[in-house]
Amino acid sequence: MKKKKRPLTLLEIMIVIALITLITGVIGYNMRDTLNRGRAFRTEQAKEQLRDMLLLSLSDGKSPEQIMHTPAACIKELGLAKNVDQILKDGWNKKFTITYLPDEGDFLIESEAHTKYLESKKG
Repeated sequence: MKKKKRPLTLLEIMIVIALITLITGVIGYNMRDTLNRGRAFRTEQAKEQLRDMLLLSLSDGKSPEQIMHTPAACIKELGLAKNVDQILKDGWNKKFTITYLPDEGDFLIESEAHTKYLESKKG
């Protein structure tokens, strides 16, 4: 006696689709967190490099105001960077905020997106 093949029921198909959706959602959530951690790392590295280049410009005789207002031109003059516009942006592709701290003789480089990311990780 031959067994007749039974097609999948609508309920079985819906359960399979729900499981696939659930697995995809978990993987997607984990990837987003990984991307944000990568952006944060890139931002931290870029801040250090940018600070070093700005301090080199300062030691070359540029005024702090000139460096803060035209950082791209000052970095280009150094000739240390290929893509200056990219150095001035964080991992989220937003421009850094550059402030000179005269008491310390140093530059404070901030990223609004990086700050928001760090705050979201705390809470």
